[in-house]
Amino acid sequence: MSLPLPLDADEGPEQPRVLLVDDDKVQLMLTGAALRQRGFAVTEADGGAAALRMLTEVPFDIVVLDALMPDIDGFETCHRLRAIPGFEHMPVLMLTGLNDDASISRAYQAGATDFYVKSGQWSLLAGRLQYLLRSARTRRALERSQARLARAQDIARMGSFDWKHPVEGQPGALLLSPEGLRVFGYAHGDRPGLLQLLRLAQRADRAGLLRLLRDVTAHGKVLTTDVSVTLPDGRPRVLHIEAEPEFNEHGVSTGYTGIVQDVTDRRQAEDKIRHLANFDALTGLPNRRQLLWRADRAIEHGRRLGHAAALLLIDLDRFKVINDTLGHAAGDELLVEVGRRLKACVRHCDTVQEGTLEAVGSRSHRSLEAVGRLGGDEFIALLPEVLDESDAQRVADRILEVMREPIFVGGQECFVTASVGIAMYPRDGATVADLMRNSDVAMYAVKAQGRNAASSYSPMLAGRGREKLELESALHKAIERDELVMYYQPKVDVRNAAMVGVEALMRWQRGRTLVSPAEFIPLAEETGLIVPMSEWALHEAARQAKRWELSFGFSDAIAVNLPNRLFERSDLVQHIERAVAEFGVKTDAIQLEITETGLMKDLQEVIPSLHRLNEIGVQIAIDDFGTGYSSLAYLTTLPISELKIDRSFVRDLGITPQSSAVVTAIIALARTLKLRVVAEGVETLRQMEVLNRLGCSIMQGYLFSRPCLASELERWLQQIVLPRKAAWMGVAGNAAASSPHAAAG
Repeated sequence: MSLPLPLDADEGPEQPRVLLVDDDKVQLMLTGAALRQRGFAVTEADGGAAALRMLTEVPFDIVVLDALMPDIDGFETCHRLRAIPGFEHMPVLMLTGLNDDASISRAYQAGATDFYVKSGQWSLLAGRLQYLLRSARTRRALERSQARLARAQDIARMGSFDWKHPVEGQPGALLLSPEGLRVFGYAHGDRPGLLQLLRLAQRADRAGLLRLLRDVTAHGKVLTTDVSVTLPDGRPRVLHIEAEPEFNEHGVSTGYTGIVQDVTDRRQAEDKIRHLANFDALTGLPNRRQLLWRADRAIEHGRRLGHAAALLLIDLDRFKVINDTLGHAAGDELLVEVGRRLKACVRHCDTVQEGTLEAVGSRSHRSLEAVGRLGGDEFIALLPEVLDESDAQRVADRILEVMREPIFVGGQECFVTASVGIAMYPRDGATVADLMRNSDVAMYAVKAQGRNAASSYSPMLAGRGREKLELESALHKAIERDELVMYYQPKVDVRNAAMVGVEALMRWQRGRTLVSPAEFIPLAEETGLIVPMSEWALHEAARQAKRWELSFGFSDAIAVNLPNRLFERSDLVQHIERAVAEFGVKTDAIQLEITETGLMKDLQEVIPSLHRLNEIGVQIAIDDFGTGYSSLAYLTTLPISELKIDRSFVRDLGITPQSSAVVTAIIALARTLKLRVVAEGVETLRQMEVLNRLGCSIMQGYLFSRPCLASELERWLQQIVLPRKAAWMGVAGNAAASSPHAAAG
């Protein structure tokens, strides 16, 4: 079956296709010829049956029917035509010689689009046909536009409605488009009333919605609102309603027209985005942004109502060890469990967000109380109203208590403690930034004192923090300002009364103050500045070795202490080679010292560097030997040339037998492995005599010389060692003569 015209044709064909139907052959021929002369493509049919058959076979734009025909007349033909699917709106012009109202009425009842009384005026007939064709195109364009609008509304889950005010005792009328009915969950043909739709709203929202509708209609306002509803089938949805008033010619409001749209998906997406913006994805706790907002609101309420608030900064102890050992998945699992435990310690509230607080009431700030994750392994507990510091301390004690229970993660039982810093509003700060900073200071004070405790902020803690910050800032500039200086302490062979090596010790000359290494070395390691400082020390040691070589023929090694992280660097060998090449000294002029604890901490990462250093002739010494906590098997496999007995064993020599036993064992071990052994921290003749008697003749300590500048060391050699004026020289000579290990020394 052929359709009359494609729906998307905006313009008709160049020659409109006309089906001309008349049983009068002469009239059929005359009319057809007249229309062809006027640009129509005419197909002729001599009766209604033939016309109906041709319509199903060939497409036409318009049908011209003679009203009076034998067999099937034009009225019946038109009636049957309208019953064929697709031809409901085909333009049909009925030709009749009867100019009476009954015929005209009958033509329209049969479905004719228009009628024309035969008069022989062919131009009028052609004009009538053109008019009908234009009307048909306009109708099709309108239908297409309506279909597109309906499709767009269906995709957008949007419909339209009209509501007319009650007038003259008549009830108000609500008319919903088919799309509007679908949005409200009704089927086509349903006629729900306004009250019926209002009952779809949540029970708690109905009173407020009615007040809004009364206010809008009473003042002729534009209505814009979102309503949570439950559709007739039980589905919860969120509907967005917009309506504007309509007025008659007298300016009187007659009702409202508007749209209703299902925005459930959009609201859910917005809620999800809002949740992601305000809550931590891992633990579900309020995140940094939400915590800062809550803290700011809590301070605002505290200022207005005159009460205190507290902020507790909670940092997990040793979390990095667990995270690195068991993996990040286990670390995440632990953080989730920690968050769950912390929530139980306060009146935690997840629901408070921006824009909702003031509606809760005068004590609404209490709903701000929560635990949140600041980031990493740091959490915050916000207490928006406390009587005094003891309230905050009780919460901190609860937190410490719940953290003492073991946590099972990664199939293993773990114990995680926490350090808690407490800051109070308004005592410790008037802004969120102040409280965050001061609680951080208090928390780090707990870390410094051994962890697993809580501490409140005090100005004294802030003073120490500022001093540390100032020291760190100055340390960053120490290298470029040439404030680092090298002090040297000699290694002495007491049997030969000779210097056999030197240890280089870094000092910081900050103005007129000589800063102790105990103050700035830990800070340098913490900030990473130890790397450039150690590189400077290597460079300075090579320079001094060359200067002493030229000055008095120095040919021993200068030992430089390096942190274990520097041994992990792949460019350490190249850096040493550049330093010795720059000053023209041999690589064995530099000796590197690494502590036993540092060596064993990162043994696998350090081993490759030790072997590369040994290959180029750099000797390695183990400092603080005997204080480590691992197997001594590494001594047989690593390229180590020297062991330095820690001063803690030397201090009690000649006093406790245990110290002598340990030192004896270290010396025996070194002799067996053919390693040189050096005793550190020798301060008395008694210590020197015992060490010498046990077989250790190379020593270092205040008994011989304190660490001093290079120029002072040169004077020491010239004025003390070479003239043999030191008090220890005679004692050492006598001890060497009587020692059973003299030859071995």
